[in-house]
Amino acid sequence: MTPGVQARYHSLAIADTEDLAFGRAPKPVRCGFGLTIGGGAVYPEVNFTLPAISISEATWPQVVGQYEEMARTILRRAVALQSPGIVLEFELLPAMTQVPEWGAEITALLYRHLEQAHATHGLRCALRVTPTDIRDQAKPPLLRSGSPWEKLRRSFNLCIEAGADIVSIESVGGKEVHDQALMYGDVRGIVFALGVLAPRETAWLWDQITELCAGRAIPGGDTACGFANTAMQLAHQKMLPEVLATVVRAMGAVRSLVAFEHGAIGPSKDCAYEGPVIKAITGCPISMEGKSASCAHFSPVGNIAAAVCDLWSNESVQNVRLLSGSAVEACTESLIYDCRLMNAAAGQGQARLLRDWLVASDEWLSPQAAVLSPAAASRIAQAIVGAGNDYQRTLAAGRAAVEILKEGVAAGRLALSKKEAQWLGRIEAELDGLPASEAQALEEVGANYKDLFDPASYGIR
Repeated sequence: MTPGVQARYHSLAIADTEDLAFGRAPKPVRCGFGLTIGGGAVYPEVNFTLPAISISEATWPQVVGQYEEMARTILRRAVALQSPGIVLEFELLPAMTQVPEWGAEITALLYRHLEQAHATHGLRCALRVTPTDIRDQAKPPLLRSGSPWEKLRRSFNLCIEAGADIVSIESVGGKEVHDQALMYGDVRGIVFALGVLAPRETAWLWDQITELCAGRAIPGGDTACGFANTAMQLAHQKMLPEVLATVVRAMGAVRSLVAFEHGAIGPSKDCAYEGPVIKAITGCPISMEGKSASCAHFSPVGNIAAAVCDLWSNESVQNVRLLSGSAVEACTESLIYDCRLMNAAAGQGQARLLRDWLVASDEWLSPQAAVLSPAAASRIAQAIVGAGNDYQRTLAAGRAAVEILKEGVAAGRLALSKKEAQWLGRIEAELDGLPASEAQALEEVGANYKDLFDPASYGIR
C-alpha cells in the first residue's frame, strides 16, 4: 500500500460467524523461516522480558546474556515438544528504544537463534519486534517530530535491518486525553480520545511504519492496550466499572483497525483483545492472550480470548527460576500444549466445537467477555464498517457493545450489580448525547482537554 492511501473497509472479510474461528484466516501471513500464520494451525507466540535489572552500559553484557539464555531455553522446549512452529516476540524496553542500537543488537541475537533452530531442527519460526512508543515524554506529547520520534523511527529501521520478520507497536496517540477521561469516567472525553485523536495518529504512524517495512518486514499491527487494557486492569481493581471497560474495549477496535487501513497485514498484537473484531473485518490473522498470560496479568477472558486466535501468547514473562526451570521455558510449554489442543480439534474437524466451548466457559461471567464471542465481535465489526468516519465508527462500536450487554441482562444471562447497571444506562445516554460530527466533537469536547494535547501532533489546524 502506498503511504497516505487509505484502503477503507466497508464490509466484513468473514461475513459468516461460523467461519470466525481459531487457526484460519482468509489472508494468511507467510514470514520468517517457513511459517504461515492463519493457514490452518495455531502457533505459540512467546513473549519474554528481563528480571529486575537496570539497563545501562555497565549492565549491558548481563542484559545480552539474559536474552541469550531466554532464546536458548524457549527454542529448546519448542524442539523437545515438537512444536510445528513458533513466534518469538521481542518487546523492547524503553531504554532499548531510547538507544536504538541496543534494541537492534537483541533483535540480531534472537534472529540468529531462530535461524539456527530452523537449520538444525527444521523448526518453522518467526520474530516479531515491538519497539516501545517513547513519544509521550513531553507534556503535551509531540508525536510527529522531535527526538523521541526520531529515535523510535530509527529503532524500527535498525530492528528491521537486524532481522525482524514482523514489526508492531503499542502506540500512544490520544492516550494523554484518554487516561484522564478514564479516571474521571468521562465518556465524552473517552470517545474524543478514541474516535478523534487516536485514529488520526494511528493513520499517520502506520503510513511511516509501512514505508519502513516495504520489502523488508511484515507490518503486523497496533493495539489498544494503553486504552482498553488499562481500563480492564482498573476495572479488575474495582477502580472503574466493568461495563465502562467493556465499551472502551469495543470502541478501541476502531483505532486499531486504522493500522490495517494504512498498511498493517497482521498478525495483530497479542494484547489487542479487539483482535476478533479486526479479524472479522480484515480477514488478517491475529494473536491473542488469555489464561496462559496470567504470568503477566489477570483477566476475566481467559478462555474466550482463544476462540478465534491464530497465534496464542503468554503476554510477557520475566526470566526467573521456577521449580521446573525458567519461567520463560515453562510458559513456552504451556502455550505449546494449548496450541496442540486447538490444532488437534481442527485436525478432527471439531474446531468449531472447541471454539464454542471456549466461548461458553467465559461469555456471560463478565461483561468484558461478552463482547469477545465470535457473534459479538461480528456484530461490533458490522457496526464499525457500516458507519462513516472514524469518530462515527467509534460511537457505533460503543453503542453495539451497550446493546449486547443490555440484551444479555434482559435474557438473564449476564448479571450486573445495581451500580454496574446504572453505569450502563449512563454510558448509553452519554453516547447518545455526543455530537453527531467529528468537527462538533473537536469543538465541544476537545475544548475541555485542549491543555493536554498538541493539535499539530494530530494534524489539527
